[in-house]
Amino acid sequence: MTAGVEPRYRGVFPVVPTIFDERGGLDLDGQMRCVDFMIDAGSNGLCILANFSEQFVLTDEERTLLIDRILSHVAGRVPVIVTTTHFSSRACAGRSRAAQDAGAAMVMVMPPYHGATIRVPERGIHEFFRIVSDAIAIPIMIQDAPVSGTALSAPFLARMAKEIANVSYFKIEVPGAASKLRELIELGGDAIEGPWDGEEAITLLPDLDAGATGAMTGGGYPDGIRQIMDPWQAGDREAAVAAYGRWLPLINYENRQAGLIAAKALMKEGGIIASEAVRHPLQPLHPKTRAGLIETARRLDPLVLRWAR
Repeated sequence: MTAGVEPRYRGVFPVVPTIFDERGGLDLDGQMRCVDFMIDAGSNGLCILANFSEQFVLTDEERTLLIDRILSHVAGRVPVIVTTTHFSSRACAGRSRAAQDAGAAMVMVMPPYHGATIRVPERGIHEFFRIVSDAIAIPIMIQDAPVSGTALSAPFLARMAKEIANVSYFKIEVPGAASKLRELIELGGDAIEGPWDGEEAITLLPDLDAGATGAMTGGGYPDGIRQIMDPWQAGDREAAVAAYGRWLPLINYENRQAGLIAAKALMKEGGIIASEAVRHPLQPLHPKTRAGLIETARRLDPLVLRWAR
C-alpha cells in the first residue's frame, strides 16, 4: 500500500453466519450469541449478509430484520460491513443507503451478474458502482470473487478506485490473488485504501506479502486468524508464518471440505448455537466431513469450542 495512506479499517473482519433453527426459521437469540462470540474471539470487525451468511436464501424482510437487530446488538463495539449486492443499480444503491442509515461502516458489493450467463460490460459496471457510491457516504468494498463470473482486471479496479469517490476497498479472492493485489496496489496508489484477502484465508500469507491489510474469513475462529495477522502487522513475519502453518489445516478444511457450514458446525459443537442448520436446498455436512472438521479444530483449541462452556 502507498506510504502515508492509513486505512480506516484493517485486520480480521470475518463473515457472520446466519443462524437458523431446525425448521429453517431465523434464530435471533442464537444469532446474537454468535455475534458476541465473534467479537470476544478478537474480530476487528464483522461482515453480515455475505455469501457465507447464506444471503441468497434470505427474503428482503429478513435482510432488513437482521441488519437492524445485529447492528443494534453490536452497538458500536466493532465496525460492521453489510453486503448489499444486487443486480439492479437502483436496488443496490437503495440497499446500501439503508445499510448506512442503520449504522454500517462499509458496504460490500459484487459486480452485477445473474445466473451463469447474464453479465455486464465494464462501462455498465463502472456506472453501477458510481450510482451506488453517489447514494452513500461510506466506503464500498468491491468483492472480486469467482461466483460472479465477471472478470475484473486490476487496471479496471484501480481506475474505479480513482474515479468513484467511495470505491476504496477490495476483497480479492480469485486465483492468483497475491499477484492481483500487488498489481492493484501498484496501479491504484493512494486510491486503494483497503486491499484485502478473502476465501477463508487460504491464501492469507502470500496476500499479506503482497500488501493486504485486511482479511475477510469464515466466522469460526477469528482468534486463530488474529494469531497470523497480529504478528504480521507488528513486523514479525516469522511468527506470522509459524501461525499460518499451525492454522492452515483448519483453514483448508473449511475452504475445501466444509464450506459455509464450517463456522456453524464449530459454533454448534461449542454450544454457542442450538442448530447448525442451513436453509434448504443447501444440505447439511456429511457426518464424516463434520467429524474431520471438529477433529482438526480440536488440535488447535480455538475459542469457539470453549466460549460457551
